[in-house]
Amino acid sequence: MQAEFRAPRRRIRVQEEYEAPFPLSRSPEDRTDLQAELINQHVLVCHPSHIQRIHSQGYFGKGILSRTRPDHSISDQWEQHGGLFLPVIPQSRYEELLRWARAALSAQGVDDEAVTQTLLRLSQPVEMEDVRREVEGGENGQKVEEVGEGPGLEGRICPHGKRLRRGSEVETEAKRSCRLDVEDLNLDHSSDQDSDSNPDIDPVSDTSSDSDPEPLVPGPGFVLVVCDSEDGGGVREVRRTPFALSEYLQLGLEEAFFLVYSLGCLSVYLHQEPLSVIQLWRKFRSLCPDFVSLYAAYHHCRSRGWVPKGGGGAKYGVDFILYRKGPPFYHASYSVVVERVDDVFRGSALRPFSWRSLAALSRITANVSKELMLCYIIYPADLSEAELDSPECLSRLKVQEVIVSRWVSSRERAEQDDL
Repeated sequence: MQAEFRAPRRRIRVQEEYEAPFPLSRSPEDRTDLQAELINQHVLVCHPSHIQRIHSQGYFGKGILSRTRPDHSISDQWEQHGGLFLPVIPQSRYEELLRWARAALSAQGVDDEAVTQTLLRLSQPVEMEDVRREVEGGENGQKVEEVGEGPGLEGRICPHGKRLRRGSEVETEAKRSCRLDVEDLNLDHSSDQDSDSNPDIDPVSDTSSDSDPEPLVPGPGFVLVVCDSEDGGGVREVRRTPFALSEYLQLGLEEAFFLVYSLGCLSVYLHQEPLSVIQLWRKFRSLCPDFVSLYAAYHHCRSRGWVPKGGGGAKYGVDFILYRKGPPFYHASYSVVVERVDDVFRGSALRPFSWRSLAALSRITANVSKELMLCYIIYPADLSEAELDSPECLSRLKVQEVIVSRWVSSRERAEQDDL
């Protein structure tokens, strides 16, 4: 019996436009040189422009500090103040950031007196003229434009190197330095000081070179602190942020290998050395024993136009959940469980099921308005372990999809009555 595929449910509010996915590149000359790093069994993309391209063109990965899209900000609320857009945080949140900064500096061995004096100077209110002088002087690598009232604010640059978008949403355009040093918090640093004159700041190549250098944002930015005490009366003061956290894009093993092997647009580095396709395949197999089956299912779903997400599937006890086009446009339609079998559908299951556990998973899937799909990866009987050590074995694997539906007696009687 042929499975009936339901139309995906479109989201009511969509805040972005759909971008074309990565083109399939066969020629090495036409491939895009995007980079990622294999760190502690995780594949991380650190360059801001690479993060933006990888996530927007196919919705690969998730932000390490965000729910999905890597758009972490110190605050979700932004407000115009003195012609500039600044993030707004309450006094209690700002004091918490100061405590984090104190703990981080103390862990680095900085003297307590120096930490106290530094944070005391840091927490002093800053005049808007000083803010404008610093950011327009190029300290954050972006020139701040004044914004006026009314529409037309999209595309303007705010002091934190973020580009304003619809609905006060901001998109990170420059990487933030997660390194916390006393020199970075010093209020007397010169705005035109470069990385060569400060050994504590990581060196960065010239932005005019052809190597597409990694941008650096030395020193803290600015926030609008709202006094939340009764005596404060909601007074707003511009202060410096103690530090800023870097937002990286974390790729699943299947996502990273798909970008490397199928699309040819990503290079994964380990200890500053790029890994070949064979090396990456063997490394991922050592990290995940079921990587071959999981990647075969992922590759199959991607080739059919779906966007599989592995992180969301953990909430429902499955391997993947499938989106049409991407999470911003449609709700997930299917929950996918990957099973490895042989030619006659026998073999050790990756996730053994009893009738009770299968019924429970089916009910959970139905309660969240999804359908349960069993994706069987069929291995030939003569496929050896040596062949599995290369991605060429994927050409010998077959995929069979089975959609599991829960039988409801009342619904069956209603259909019989209609007949």
